[in-house]
Amino acid sequence: MTATAARRRRGWLSVGGVLITIAYLLPVYWMLATSLKDSSDIFATPPDLFPSPITLTSYTETVVNHAGIGRGLLNSTVIAVGTTVVTLAVAVPAAYALARLRVRFVALLMLLFLVVQMIPAVNLALPMFVIFSRADLVNSYVGLILANCSLAIPLAITILRPYFLSVPGEVIEAAKIDGCTTWTAFLRVALPVSVPGLITVAVISFLGAWGEFVFGLALASDEGMQPITVVLAGLTNSFGTRWNDLMAVSVVVALPIIVVFVFLQRYIVGGLTAGATKS
Repeated sequence: MTATAARRRRGWLSVGGVLITIAYLLPVYWMLATSLKDSSDIFATPPDLFPSPITLTSYTETVVNHAGIGRGLLNSTVIAVGTTVVTLAVAVPAAYALARLRVRFVALLMLLFLVVQMIPAVNLALPMFVIFSRADLVNSYVGLILANCSLAIPLAITILRPYFLSVPGEVIEAAKIDGCTTWTAFLRVALPVSVPGLITVAVISFLGAWGEFVFGLALASDEGMQPITVVLAGLTNSFGTRWNDLMAVSVVVALPIIVVFVFLQRYIVGGLTAGATKS
């Protein structure tokens, strides 16, 4: 391939990348633009690409002054943070044990973890509702956190185990010779090496719980315990939908996701690719 052909190919690839990016960002822009429009301007023909005049009424009336929205955001924050903490507390030592200790049927366990990730949440919601009802965990943060952890922990173990496998066994043995126990060798040697994987798992667990809908709908019938995803769905009804209010809440819900990916994208991509290539 000549230099001219190579430059032309890179140019077309760049154009294609820009077009794909625009296609993905257009719905996000339209969501933001709709949230800044008055109700009478949303269905204008032809549609207004730019909101004029810009109004923040949907944010002040629906997001700020609507008690249910604030409560839903608080519930989602508690559930997402709790899911992340519990997932890390369980998955990190479990992944290390499966990587470094002589555990029987490791391959079978890892296969089961992969199978669990293929089960739709809707198939787990009904059995969980029955079990949690008997344990008095319905309409509680504990129940919702445990439900989200049932999907987050297997994925976290699958991601973290390759990191711990990449730590040379000689380094662990040298730490034990220097006086470290198995636990302190894990904390001082294996854990620092696996920081990218920990960040990746934390982000995936948080975002998965933040955007989860099925468990919130099935296990939180009390409106005061419902996460923001369920509250958001409640803004649409058979009597009509105020699209600017719905889009304003959607923008607020999407903000944590955007912030996380903007500031931690390098760690997320690096953590996933590194974990996938280590053995």
